[in-house]
Amino acid sequence: MTRTPRPSARPSAEAILAALPELAPYARDAVRFDTERGEPDCGDSSVGGPLLWPTEEPWPVCSLPDETGGPDGEPATPMVPVAQIFRRDVPGPWWPDDSDLLQILWCPNEHWDPPAHQADIAPAVELRWRRTADVTSRLTTPPAPTRYDEDGYLPRACTFTAEHVTDFPYWEELPEELRPGLLELIEATGDGDGSDAITCLAGWKLGGWPTWQLNHPSAFDCADCGTAMTLLFTVASDSEAGVVVGRWGDLRIFTCPTDHRHGFQADLH
Repeated sequence: MTRTPRPSARPSAEAILAALPELAPYARDAVRFDTERGEPDCGDSSVGGPLLWPTEEPWPVCSLPDETGGPDGEPATPMVPVAQIFRRDVPGPWWPDDSDLLQILWCPNEHWDPPAHQADIAPAVELRWRRTADVTSRLTTPPAPTRYDEDGYLPRACTFTAEHVTDFPYWEELPEELRPGLLELIEATGDGDGSDAITCLAGWKLGGWPTWQLNHPSAFDCADCGTAMTLLFTVASDSEAGVVVGRWGDLRIFTCPTDHRHGFQADLH
């Protein structure tokens, strides 16, 4: 289904770079998702929809301590689908050569003391990169969660419209000498309330830069190789999908740009 992406007051990337050509080296490709309730199939890209999952691969479960499972987090509960993205629908530089499908799941419970690579006070996340050609036998009935927080962690099935954009970093992530020019442009293009239409691209997003308007930027290094990690995916609080993370914030997933098989880092904002 094709729909017109949500309107934006943001200037075009060409206009931004014409005003501040020194931002060009920091531009990143990104795709924003405009969600709409629907009935996606496991062969569709979706938010909260069914996943193309091999029958021979165990479904992820979570046994971390949480607010509903007691001090030991038992029994383990099956995770739930958050997003499924096919490369054919959303091409871009974030795809490994050997994968054409990205799947994101999480435990639908809030964890206050998770492993270091997971976000605090948030669902625990699981990633899968796949080749669709390798899925020769499909799981038709995935297990349902045995316990869950009903307030925002059970995404409703949605289709989405993909909007390809050029993303720019939050002003504090730029070198000192470039910050004044960006702040002036933000002020000139805002609506008078201090809002940032240049770098704060709200919503579900693949790739691009993280927004940091609620706190100062954080840097994450890959635990496997030490490389600075980059933003892979943003899960946004969204009334259409029924997702609420933090105080109506975002859960971001950072990955190693040199090897997608290295561990990820989740962050709540």
